[in-house]
Amino acid sequence: MALALNYLKKHRLFAATVVVPTLIASIYYGVIASDIYISESQFVVRAPDKPTVSGLGAMLQSTGLSSAHDDVYTARDYILSRDALTSLVHNLSYRKLYSDTNVDKFSRFDGFGVNNSFEALFKYYQKQVGITIDSQSSILTLSVQAFDANEAKKINEHLLSISEQLINRLNERGRADMIGFAEDEVARAMARAKAASMAVSDYRDAKSVFDPEKQSSLQLQLVSKIQDELIATRAQLSQMISLSPENPQVALLQNKIANLTSQIASETAKVTGSNTSLAQKSSKYEQLVLERDFAGKQLAASLASLESARNEALRQHLYLERISQPNTPDIALEPRRIRSIAAVFILGLIMWGILTILLAGVREHQE
Repeated sequence: MALALNYLKKHRLFAATVVVPTLIASIYYGVIASDIYISESQFVVRAPDKPTVSGLGAMLQSTGLSSAHDDVYTARDYILSRDALTSLVHNLSYRKLYSDTNVDKFSRFDGFGVNNSFEALFKYYQKQVGITIDSQSSILTLSVQAFDANEAKKINEHLLSISEQLINRLNERGRADMIGFAEDEVARAMARAKAASMAVSDYRDAKSVFDPEKQSSLQLQLVSKIQDELIATRAQLSQMISLSPENPQVALLQNKIANLTSQIASETAKVTGSNTSLAQKSSKYEQLVLERDFAGKQLAASLASLESARNEALRQHLYLERISQPNTPDIALEPRRIRSIAAVFILGLIMWGILTILLAGVREHQE
């Protein structure tokens, strides 16, 4: 022992850079440092009916689901967010768990009573929770460090549960938006169809017309019959004049021809030739009918879209599928005591070597 002390006195640099740090590390990691347990789980966010890529493709394909690549980052960011920490604080007393006095001061949260704020806790939380994403399969691996194995599992389980709740909220909002938009379209289409139908009805009442095209056809049929009668009457008159010009029936036939001619003009005017004719009414009427038919087709399309939206809403768009459940670690994986002590010893040797060379150079320069 005395020889060792004498050696250290002579080699104070070695003692300061190697022996003392290694001794401190040995005391800390060997006696003081608290055990750290790590609970891990794996999950993937999936969407239905999309083609998969490599990695987990076969398993996902067999269920008709594929990885929702963009949404895995949503789950990751949420787990590492202040909202997730707030949930842990309220439900699992996260601050109390990591501030336990049984944990060494260097490892627990605010061990020296310097900063007990939520932001400080958030920075501490991000060091205790890690999440990685496999770029090929989009599998997320969640790891949680705690000073108790059961607590590590509970925290991991809670983070998975609130992530599932987030996915469900995204689904519910998507459903509500989809159905709400479709219902708004139906309401607008229905209002337009009612207005178009009412416009047709009002026009019929105002113009005393039902269907100008059909009415014109009936009117023209009547004109045609009158014209046939007029032609027959003129032939009869011509024959009578040639046979007996003094026949009293001649005047009657002439009067009938004049009446038929006047009737034809009157009935023809109802179809064309005046502002109140069916031809004038037909243009506006056809425009109103076209608008009504278009509004009806739009309403039918909107109703079909609403039904489709409701059917689509019944399907869940996103799934958080657990591949491996959170485990309860049976041994502490951190700190790696022997490796940490060896690392301090090796770094001390490196530092001692560098300083020895530098000091030797300085002495040589002075001499």
